[in-house]
Amino acid sequence: MNTITAGLLSWLLLPVAAVYALGIRRTAPRLPPPRGPQRGRIGATEPVWRLLVMGDSSSAGVGAERVEDTLAPQLAHLIHATTGDAVSWRGAGANSAKAADIRDHVLPNIEERDFTHIVLTVGTNDMKNYLTARQFKKGFGGLLYTIHARWPDARVIWSPVLDMMDVPLLPGPLARILNMRVKVINTMGERLCRERQAIAAPPLPVPSGEGFASDGFHANAAGYRHWAEHLLPFLTDGSARQASLQQSGQPRFSTRLRGV
Repeated sequence: MNTITAGLLSWLLLPVAAVYALGIRRTAPRLPPPRGPQRGRIGATEPVWRLLVMGDSSSAGVGAERVEDTLAPQLAHLIHATTGDAVSWRGAGANSAKAADIRDHVLPNIEERDFTHIVLTVGTNDMKNYLTARQFKKGFGGLLYTIHARWPDARVIWSPVLDMMDVPLLPGPLARILNMRVKVINTMGERLCRERQAIAAPPLPVPSGEGFASDGFHANAAGYRHWAEHLLPFLTDGSARQASLQQSGQPRFSTRLRGV
């Protein structure tokens, strides 16, 4: 199914999706981000890597109970374990934020100017709010332009929207409809990354439902660990070593688990 067909069919099925979504909204718990400073440093020397993880509620760490279990610090620990370099990190996210919200409200409030690597968790809210490809292009494309203007030397990695069939919270019919919107968003996002000097990682594979928080939608500590492992090679040019992961002293999320 191409993006045009997927987009049109998803609009036809919008009333069905709305019925399911209203039911989920009434019953699903709304989790807060963990309390604590959303920045830190690993290693005793001056940081070689200065990492920013920016985006929606996943960048804010919703689903994890401790800040240190969220995506930014877990990714920083893996970079340090792999390279031996000191790493500073910052997480900057907002619940329910779309790409345009991140461009207009999150990014302007980040004062640091020296990030070397930026990871974006963007697109899920654009998808579930039925933004068109044109609307996402304006929001995400503008975000990429603004990032490059503010941090021209940073390596930018985008983590696309994952397969909605892997999300425990969603009933099958709703997940299938939303996957049509995922196709629209991810296709446009990958195109924008090619055009605007960013790297689109593959969508996160989900080997097990054990990586989800109690709301069945956000990642938990193990899920954020798995996500960090998935993104690591795109920050380090594929130099991540299995031995380094095993020696990092952090629990691993097994990709052999079945579920979801």
